[in-house]
Parts: sequence; C-alpha cells; structure tokens
Amino acid sequence: MNRILATLGFLLFLVADHLVAQNDFSGVEISSKKVADNLYMLQGAGGNIALFAGEDGAFMVDDQFAPLSAKIQKAVVGLTDKPLRFVINTHWHGDHTGGNETLGETGALIVAHENVRKRMSTKQFIKAFGREVPASPDAALPVITFTDAAAFHWNGDDVIVQHVDPAHTDGDSIVHFKKANVIHMGDTFFNGTYPFIDLSSGGSFDGVIASAERVLKLADDQTKIIPGHGPLADKAGLQKYRDTLVALRGKILALIQQGKSREEVIAARPTRDFDQQYGQGFMKPDLWTGIVYDSLAGSRE
Repeated sequence: MNRILATLGFLLFLVADHLVAQNDFSGVEISSKKVADNLYMLQGAGGNIALFAGEDGAFMVDDQFAPLSAKIQKAVVGLTDKPLRFVINTHWHGDHTGGNETLGETGALIVAHENVRKRMSTKQFIKAFGREVPASPDAALPVITFTDAAAFHWNGDDVIVQHVDPAHTDGDSIVHFKKANVIHMGDTFFNGTYPFIDLSSGGSFDGVIASAERVLKLADDQTKIIPGHGPLADKAGLQKYRDTLVALRGKILALIQQGKSREEVIAARPTRDFDQQYGQGFMKPDLWTGIVYDSLAGSRE
C-alpha cells in the first residue's frame, strides 16, 4: 500500500494541472502516524508531511496538493488545537508545495531554500517527463528563504532546516527535529522505489547519495526518518537505500567508462537485480537508468 501511495503521489504531480481542473482528489484520505511525542507523519497523495504540534503552535513540513488542503487542515485539527504557524517546503515540486497558498492564507509562514522560491516563481520544464510547469501564484511562494540553514527553537525542540547540495533538485532541504530524534528528508529519500532525480531542476544522482550519507552521520539507531515518499524508515533502512544506490552507481558507471552509449547502458539492464524490489513504482528501470546515465555522464564531461 505504501508503494502504491508513493507511486500515486508522484504520478498525480506529473498530471496535477489536469487533475486540479477536474477536482479528482475526492477519494484521497489523509492518514496520520505518530512518530514521536507531538510529531506525526501524514500521508495522502503526494509527499509525506511532518506535523510538529505543541504549545508554540503547529509546524508542518510539506503540504501536498492544493485540492487536498481542506483534508490536511482537518487532519491537523484532529491532532492539535493550536494554529499552524510555519510550513517548510523541502523543495519546489507541486506534490510538496501545492497547499502553500491555502495554508498561507490562514496565517502560516512558508519557509524554504531560496532556490525553491526562484523555481516556483518562474515557469519550469521537467525534461524527463516532457512536462512544463507554470509559475505558482504569488500567494503560494515562500515568504522566508535562506541560503544554507534556518533554525527554529519551537515547542521545546531545536528544529534545523538544512540545505543540502543538489540532489533531487537544487533546492532540497532536510529537517532535523533534534530532541525528537526525527529527520524529514524530503525527496532525497524515496523509500521502496528508485528515486526520481530532477536533472532539469539541478538535481544530481551523486548528490542523492551524498544526502543519504549526510543524514546517516546525524542519525543513530533510534532515529526515525521520514522519506519524501514511502513508509517511515530508520537508520538501517536509509543505510540500505544508500548502499543500493552506491551499488547501482558502480554498475552504471562501469558501463559508461567502457564507452557505452546511453541506449547501450539501458539495454544492458544494470538494475535487473534490484528491479523487483525498487522498480515497481513510477520510476521504471529503463527510465531511471537513463536519468542516472545522464547525471553521471554529464558530471564527467
């Protein structure tokens, strides 16, 4: 079921304009899972949400699609009677930022890395899917941006929002709830499927691995890790993800170093040993191999 939700979420992102027009989110329900005291993971359609509730107010990481905002607000009210004060966007994609406008209108301040605002404020093109994404309305744009990190001393915790080097996009941030010992990784971590690397948005396959390695240094055996898509994870799960990506990088890079073309690398099926477990989502093996080839070959030109 979690793999289905992850796949559905990103497929909805890819065709979001049509679905928004058709209001085709009626069957989506928002579920919540307690991760730590006053900290929950919400799932519906799109990226996983973190909700941190307490006396200072509610603090949210990502907000899925615009048509789901009312359902998300209802889920929040069911978990806390405090107002939503901050929303962090881990990157610019619409399955993580679609609720910005509605939630901002209720008084929540939208916070993100400066590249998130830059990309949301201009038309974007995702080459991997041939999809043009129009600029977001001004009301949906982050009102607070940072270049490296932002710290929130909130609800008795220290919450560190840290930009990472280009990975899923060039605007990714991880969110570390230090006392709760919870880390939200956004789409630098797809748990259970091959990760999408948005090269058109400055993403990098090597950067995805580097992001995982960075979080592994922050985590201990009790750390709960919220991925951008997929079920809740821990350090062991993230280690497996990192090791899988490193193994696949080695296979694909070896073919590149042999002088194989993009088509020849895809035809060699370097992911075959992993496809049953990781290639059943929206990132099909051939598509994913081509993206990784482009990232690795491009970085070595």
